[in-house]
Amino acid sequence: MILILYLSVALIAIAFLILVIYLSKTLKSLQGTLNNLASTLSGLEKQLDGVTKETTILLHKTNELASDIQGKAESLNSVVDAVKEVGSSVRKFNGSLQDMSASINHQYEENKDKLVNILQWGQVFFELKDKWQERKQRKYVAEREEL
Repeated sequence: MILILYLSVALIAIAFLILVIYLSKTLKSLQGTLNNLASTLSGLEKQLDGVTKETTILLHKTNELASDIQGKAESLNSVVDAVKEVGSSVRKFNGSLQDMSASINHQYEENKDKLVNILQWGQVFFELKDKWQERKQRKYVAEREEL
């Protein structure tokens, strides 16, 4: 009876050790995935900063151009129509920038949900694997007890 108790404790210790090893591997893999995600987001942030800087420069140039056109519009009526078109273009450009920003935010939100799903499926996979190993171990112990 005591022997069975000792064997049971040893089996539990081995199972716990295996669980800890697989959990360690899973966490290391997750760390790598999160590091890749962080570097991807960092790269995306740098790209977005570059686009923002270029957009700022372009907006400054557009503002300077609008001022120049306004001065010339006072003398020519035909130039007034051109200024209206430039304003419309600027509005469209701002709308495009807002759409692009919304698209980036949307992609981030979609990827965030995918990451959560990946973690959940990984947890399910490891639970199934642990159950399968536990059954295998029980079968092995049962065979040993029959001997």
